[in-house]
Amino acid sequence: MKTNKKITGALALIFALILALGLTACGGADKDAGSGDSEYKYGKIQIPGKDGALCGAPIYIAFDQGFFAEEGFDVELISADAETRKIGLNNGTIPIVNGDFQFFPSIEEGVNVSVVDGLHNGCIKFIVKKGSPIKTASDLKGKRIAVDEIGGTPHQVASVWVEKAGISAKPEDGEVEFVVYSDGNLEIEALKNGDVDVAALWDPLGSVYTEGEHANEYEVLFDLSTDPTFAGKYCCFLYASNKVIKDNPEQVSALLRAYHKAQEWISENPKEAVDIISDKKYSDIEDKVLAEALVKSYEYPSAHDHATNKQDVGADVLYFATELYDIGYLKTDPAEFVKTAYYKVDLDLGK
Repeated sequence: MKTNKKITGALALIFALILALGLTACGGADKDAGSGDSEYKYGKIQIPGKDGALCGAPIYIAFDQGFFAEEGFDVELISADAETRKIGLNNGTIPIVNGDFQFFPSIEEGVNVSVVDGLHNGCIKFIVKKGSPIKTASDLKGKRIAVDEIGGTPHQVASVWVEKAGISAKPEDGEVEFVVYSDGNLEIEALKNGDVDVAALWDPLGSVYTEGEHANEYEVLFDLSTDPTFAGKYCCFLYASNKVIKDNPEQVSALLRAYHKAQEWISENPKEAVDIISDKKYSDIEDKVLAEALVKSYEYPSAHDHATNKQDVGADVLYFATELYDIGYLKTDPAEFVKTAYYKVDLDLGK
């Protein structure tokens, strides 16, 4: 009996130790899952995705729906201005960002980054006061246009638009004047007060101020998603760090697969996408119906679009490089620029 008691006691002790170890292991697994140190093939990465822009929807959805995690990434969404993005891309600490052809001159200037895919179409509108005599680009000669920054995408888009109408966008020629405001609402105020004739705005402001309660005050002069110069072409692209492309090409391939899943999900579920983005405060959305209409207008690629290569990313890069070259914003021959600026990713790497 005494021996049996000892055996029973020993077994109980062993069982207790196993239970304790099991609990510790479970606790450790939870911790690892949160940190990304052992549960993710590619570990933890940072992606700029806290600017609240509606056109960043694929980032929010890939994060929220677990598409980044499915492809092996523990993603932390961060805030990052243009300079922080460039530095991160150059040294590889930020593997990928979304951006528009505003980045093209930066590539020409030596920022170590390449276009690797398209993100969506159209997200900029130019608005004027209701009843304005300005109806076309040709009417902008001698006018003042509010923009968020010189060299920014609204400024570049407006420059291309007026140049194609035979109006010089160069400041030394004085045929059109660009006035910088740090905030879109300040652009609206300047338009209201008559300090400028046109406000070039990122969505959703351009739509907010031409629909609903403001519909009798302002109207759309130009819509990037429908204007013949820009319609059907990517305005926003995905840019990957050349360092990551060289050192970890599988990582770039996996990231693009995550973005593709998000784009396809948004294409199939625009209302649900807006609900998620709004309810979880990825973007400050007051009018979900308007937001859904905007998301649809961006034409996020569907699974079929991806499978059939509906939009040729390289061709869109060449198109906009040519437009920017023609107005002097790029100095490199467009065909040569594309050879440097566009990298076609093998999406099967690392599968």
